[in-house]
Amino acid sequence: MPTQCRPVSFGFQGCRGRRVTAAFDGGAITSNAGALLLRETDRRIGLFDRVASCFTDGRDPRLTEHSVRTLVAQRITGLALGYEDLNDHDSLRHDPLLALLSGKLEGGRKGCAALAGKSTLNRLEHAPGDGRPGRYHRIAHDPEALQVLLTDLFIESWSGRLPPSRLVLDIDSTDDRVHGRQEGHAFHAYYGHHCLLPLYVFCGPHPLCAVLRPGNSDPAAGALDQLARIVGRLRRRWPGLGILVRADSAYVREEIMAWCEDNGVDYVIGVARNDRLVRRIAPELLAARVESRGRGRPVRSLVEFGHSTRTSWSRSRRVIAKAEHLPGKSNPRFVVTSLPETVSPRIVYERIYCPRGNAENAIKEQQLDLFADRTSASRLPANQLRLLFSAFASILMAALRRALAGTGLARATAGTLRLKLLRIGARVMISARRVRIAMDSAHPSAPAFARVHARLPG
Repeated sequence: MPTQCRPVSFGFQGCRGRRVTAAFDGGAITSNAGALLLRETDRRIGLFDRVASCFTDGRDPRLTEHSVRTLVAQRITGLALGYEDLNDHDSLRHDPLLALLSGKLEGGRKGCAALAGKSTLNRLEHAPGDGRPGRYHRIAHDPEALQVLLTDLFIESWSGRLPPSRLVLDIDSTDDRVHGRQEGHAFHAYYGHHCLLPLYVFCGPHPLCAVLRPGNSDPAAGALDQLARIVGRLRRRWPGLGILVRADSAYVREEIMAWCEDNGVDYVIGVARNDRLVRRIAPELLAARVESRGRGRPVRSLVEFGHSTRTSWSRSRRVIAKAEHLPGKSNPRFVVTSLPETVSPRIVYERIYCPRGNAENAIKEQQLDLFADRTSASRLPANQLRLLFSAFASILMAALRRALAGTGLARATAGTLRLKLLRIGARVMISARRVRIAMDSAHPSAPAFARVHARLPG
């Protein structure tokens, strides 16, 4: 970063007869030394090159300072390191450690940094989504190819391991609250504010789909199309793969259930309670209430029955009901499933359906740790691209997490990994023959850093 001619010195309380002063004159110092691990992680999975291949660059190569690959790497790595705003990159473009992402340590032209500033990155995010550069937007992207890449990267993450025999796909949506007049914003009565409505499909912590929809969309809008695409791609790679779809009551739709039944896909989907369903388990609820009052603690039982709606379902389906009484109130819950009766109601509800909460944790990580909710661009396609960059940052962190197997950080969230492993202070010394990075000698995660480095490509 450029230094001042006369750096301002700050005075502090002395210590044992010594003056204590500070100034921003340390030279090439970074607080992002852990990005070295992200760079090596990318070398293993080829994330930046693969994402960049989904863009079309119509700029004149003779006048281009920053390649699309550099822009993509800079944006995704910035999210992983905790820099959610494009404004941050006006300073980060001078970070000597992050400059390694571009494969160069200085700009190609005088006065130009190795990395891009906010204006250039803004052009990337506003790249048209039809794959054809325009007069004013020389970079374009293919949004469908980016969605497919999410699934392909998940499939490739199994390389070197036994192929899966069964996978669970979680479908869920959430709200991205907006504070302006972004394209697609609408008031959502359930969330109580203006928002956009992303749709996610996860397999464990891995995003297989991240689609941004207008805030007034049906919660299940587009879910079947994405599900069909993902299942088809998974089964082309692993023929005969068992797949189970798990979702809450927003997705208990005839078209989704019928498609699953026709394509050999199992499902466990929540069903919103109604008077008719509650009447079916009235004896069990009464028994649970009496027992709960006698024991002074919650009591539950699980029962099953065949159920069909009057108009929306095409046939009767197996419903599992939880008849539970909590202190002061009943708490009935229902799920519909295609699993056979050999799978007991307790296993269906407690072991298969209830872990659906892990998908909510994955969405929370996307929004809080990787800034998927920073949808402040004016146009919906630009915000969609931001959502995808966040999903790719999640995949980068997941690949890093796999290299941490056997350590205390193997199941850490992206925020914890950033704090413990990536945000490391270091001095960067550049000579004619090498770049030496002197990291904090007292950093507590040095052993974990060494372990990851040993497992990543050299």
